[in-house]
Amino acid sequence: MKEVIYMDALLLSRWQFAITTIYHFLFVPVTLGLSIFVALLETWYVNCGSYEVRIKLKKLVKFFGTIFLINFSMGVVTGIVQEFHFGMNWSEYARFMGDIFGAPLALEALTAFFLESTFLGIWMFGWDKLSEKKHCLCIWLVAFGSNLSAFWILVANSFMQHPVGYAVEGGRAVMTDFFALVTNPYVLGEYSHALFAGITTGGFVAIAVCAWKIINDEKSRESFAKVLKLATIYAMIGLFGVMGSGHMHAQRLNDLNPMKLASFEALWETEDPAPFAVYADINKEMTRNDDEFLIPYMFSFMVHNSFHGEIRGINDLQAEAMEKYGSGNYIPDVKGMFWSFRTMVGFGGLMLAIVLITAVLAWFTKIINFACWLKILPFLVPLPFIANSVGWYIVEAGRQPWIVVGLQKTAEAVSPNLTPGEVWLTLIGFTAIYLVLAICALFAAIYFIRKTHITEKE
Repeated sequence: MKEVIYMDALLLSRWQFAITTIYHFLFVPVTLGLSIFVALLETWYVNCGSYEVRIKLKKLVKFFGTIFLINFSMGVVTGIVQEFHFGMNWSEYARFMGDIFGAPLALEALTAFFLESTFLGIWMFGWDKLSEKKHCLCIWLVAFGSNLSAFWILVANSFMQHPVGYAVEGGRAVMTDFFALVTNPYVLGEYSHALFAGITTGGFVAIAVCAWKIINDEKSRESFAKVLKLATIYAMIGLFGVMGSGHMHAQRLNDLNPMKLASFEALWETEDPAPFAVYADINKEMTRNDDEFLIPYMFSFMVHNSFHGEIRGINDLQAEAMEKYGSGNYIPDVKGMFWSFRTMVGFGGLMLAIVLITAVLAWFTKIINFACWLKILPFLVPLPFIANSVGWYIVEAGRQPWIVVGLQKTAEAVSPNLTPGEVWLTLIGFTAIYLVLAICALFAAIYFIRKTHITEKE
């Protein structure tokens, strides 16, 4: 007889938040990266002296700006529901954390979202009403506002990973040092990684679009061949940045969240030096790996920049947590963390190879002669989105069972009077609506890309 798995309000609420967050995070990195890319294109346009080139560049700015607008609108729609969750599903979290979590969210709306939405409107309707330099400044302010928005969100998220600048009074966490909240050492790693992931995603989307247009739009081929060169450099900056910031953040995790770090590698016992596991057959019940393929010394080298250096294992960290917080299981989903980390890193390496090959072809050959390669590129556009999604999973799943590490467990944060039926209703509704909206946005973008041509005519 099959075991029946009962899905209570807590489990359903976690699924609901995970699904809506992943929907939202499909669009966020594109907003972060494509806003800067459009700003760079317009800067090129403003500083270009050739009349024929300027006509094409202006059309290219509007072209990629329209793709950005479609994505931005989806990011806004999917993001609004995120804040509703705190009242609907996670009211105990809102009660306990509202004094701290509300501050960066309010600043995100007041200093970032209003900034980007206001100047995006001016940019959209101000082409013939502003000077070229002022109009270009608008899109740079949009790019700044978009990335400032991500900063404030990650300030709030970093507190959940590594609480600082707070006190617990009357059963609630209250802020005691706003400066400590903003300068949380966790913020630098999270924000830099998200920023460069956005640049990578925006660059990869631009590469895929350019490749399709070069193959299928003879009228626009020359223009998109030039943009492809810029897009490959842009994506490479993002990829090298995301790798460097990820390495830096992993090293910080050794002090800030060692359980998450150990889970990356399914490192059950404290070791010095610690090996890197290429493969592991993880047995969480027995807290060990039944089979594994290891590279000696490598994990210590990654964390300490030395082939020697202690890294605490999951079993020792579990014992420390039980001594500090009481009985319970403080081990996250090790198998999910282990393979998600390898998926993220593996896809990053694959994307770097793809971008390097495309850059060599774009800069040093006549790219149209490599039509087979160009035809492949649009089908590879899911790679950064998958890497971003598993990366976000690592961020959130790595602190479980805590919703705020050391202060509140996820099981304690759910709304007390919530029923499974209520969550099922909204879970199905949000998932279905978001799916329809995402398909509509994708088809709108594809239709626009197919029908728009870049020529010398005004």
